[in-house]
Amino acid sequence: MIQRSSIRALLAPCLTTLLLAGCGSEPPPAAAAASDAGASLSVNLVTPQARPLQRRLTASGSIAAQEEILLGVELSGVRVAEVLVDIGERVKKDQVLLRLDTRSLRSEQRQAEAAVVEAETALAVARRNDARMVALRDKGLISARDADEMWGAATQAEARLNSARAQSEAVALRLSFAELRAPDDGVISRREVQPGQVVSSGAELLRLIRHGQLEWRGNLPEAELARIQEGTLVQVNGPAGGNPAMARVRRVAASLDTASRTGVVYATLSDPADLRAGMFAQGDLLLGESTALLLPLAAVVQRDGHSYVFGVGEEQRVTRRRIEIGRVEGDQIEILAGVGANDAVVARGAGFLSEGDRVRVVAEAKTP
Repeated sequence: MIQRSSIRALLAPCLTTLLLAGCGSEPPPAAAAASDAGASLSVNLVTPQARPLQRRLTASGSIAAQEEILLGVELSGVRVAEVLVDIGERVKKDQVLLRLDTRSLRSEQRQAEAAVVEAETALAVARRNDARMVALRDKGLISARDADEMWGAATQAEARLNSARAQSEAVALRLSFAELRAPDDGVISRREVQPGQVVSSGAELLRLIRHGQLEWRGNLPEAELARIQEGTLVQVNGPAGGNPAMARVRRVAASLDTASRTGVVYATLSDPADLRAGMFAQGDLLLGESTALLLPLAAVVQRDGHSYVFGVGEEQRVTRRRIEIGRVEGDQIEILAGVGANDAVVARGAGFLSEGDRVRVVAEAKTP
């Protein structure tokens, strides 16, 4: 009988041979293909293209009325009878905006008119008496002193009539103040009055934006303020999702704020669209066009606070280049330095690459 130890001795060389043969064999084709795919990323390349690009200067600002008028009445202690307008309404010049209670003023007017009639009557009597005294004086029937006294009485009666007429005119003028009228075409922007309210002279009751004209007021540092001139176009961007509005600079501040060293640019809005007075709005001042090198935004990667693109060098290995970027226009970005017009870089997917990675170039992408 053959011992177990003898069997192990006979099989050991055979097992060793089989193991060595297995270690030296080639991997299956599928495994090799998977290994190649993992080590190589397919990319396409793009070259920068020179295009005219609008030079923009972005500034923060707000929307305000170009000219806002504070409206009130010239009477005190009078009650408001009715308010005929509300916030946001467009009004025409001389349109009645509110009326005051005129009952007491009407009573004063009637008293003043009666005083005028009374003074006119008194003057007529005084003049007739003066005429009689003159005739009697000429006949020597009365003294000159008596005639002069009658003439003085007639003169005083005339003065009292003039005073009564002036008082009547003053009451009529006060009565005209009982209606507040629009000084010009515009839009009511504020209302601080209600029917039944007792008003005082000079108190603000309404506000009117003249002609409804709004403007953008942007704050710029002193270095950038010098680049802006009257007539410069401004693209004003309001709330998210709203349409931008165009404005034109009408005035540049003559002085700066001493604390912030900034100045204000005033730009008239041609069509406010969705913008309203008091809104915050960012503005892009359009300073003309200049030629720029553009790349797709997807080709630029931000790492460590810097901008990079990736080229493909020898042996299809990635090389990283640090660049300087400028303006953004849609899905394109301006390249200021680091890449020339003939330098091809990875068009998209650059965020997955690192220096020295091996890639496979599929085809050159279309230039932007």
